[in-house]
Amino acid sequence: MLLKKREFLGLTAGLAMGLTTGAARAADNKPIKLGFAPWADAEFITRLAAKLIEDRLQTPVELVQTDVAPLYQGITRGDVDAMLMCWLPQTHADYWKRVEGKVERLGTLYIGARLGWVVPKYVPESELASIADLAKPEVREKLNGRIQGIEPGAGLTRLSQKTVEAYGLDDYTLQEASEAAMLSVVDRAMRREKWVVATAWSPHWMFGKYELRYLADPKGSLGGEEEVIALGRPGLKEERPEVAGFLSRLNMPLNELEKAMLKAQQENADAAVAQYIEEHGQRVKGWLAG
Repeated sequence: MLLKKREFLGLTAGLAMGLTTGAARAADNKPIKLGFAPWADAEFITRLAAKLIEDRLQTPVELVQTDVAPLYQGITRGDVDAMLMCWLPQTHADYWKRVEGKVERLGTLYIGARLGWVVPKYVPESELASIADLAKPEVREKLNGRIQGIEPGAGLTRLSQKTVEAYGLDDYTLQEASEAAMLSVVDRAMRREKWVVATAWSPHWMFGKYELRYLADPKGSLGGEEEVIALGRPGLKEERPEVAGFLSRLNMPLNELEKAMLKAQQENADAAVAQYIEEHGQRVKGWLAG
């Protein structure tokens, strides 16, 4: 009777262990949801991470594209596992205040990012070198009183609205639109060598395609140098340590990112991701180490 009891206990323990192991495997095989807003830099680095997670970590990935505000809401609720586009200390300051302590800060993706307003290099600096110069009547006339912006929910848009107030540019219209619409306006103006001013940020492939320069911002309304960090949902490090560790080590220089982004724009994202992985094998190996 004692032998049978031990056998039963052994079978029970084995069954329990099997169920636990099965549950762990099921969790490991559950897709990782990576969220991103439709910004060129965010899309490239997210697709790069997805490719490596799927191919090297043998984990399925689901990409979730949405606007910035619902992206931050989604990561606190666990609707997405990670986002690779938290700009600090200025651009996403309002969003960060709402999620700080409720999400996991994984690592710095790149540093030296910045926001600003740009004009084509053919616009004479003697006439327009600073945001303050936009107040000149002759400059306003050449720009048709318009500053081309991006979507309403973006941190850049919020800071640009404050910049309009700070420099007394109330007679200008900050035209809110998508990133694609902003780029279309810039492209059309530059092909005709017209004056145009647009809200922009680095890193971006547009600086590889067009000859642009940032306007000086003596009031510092658009902030200074930024770092872009990866955020994880609550519990990601504990539940998916391999993925969280990889995202914590994912980091690249801005010049590499902008080169890859330009290729993605000229060809497609898959080609740009594949080329980056091939050309930077040692860097990729470091991200995956451990």
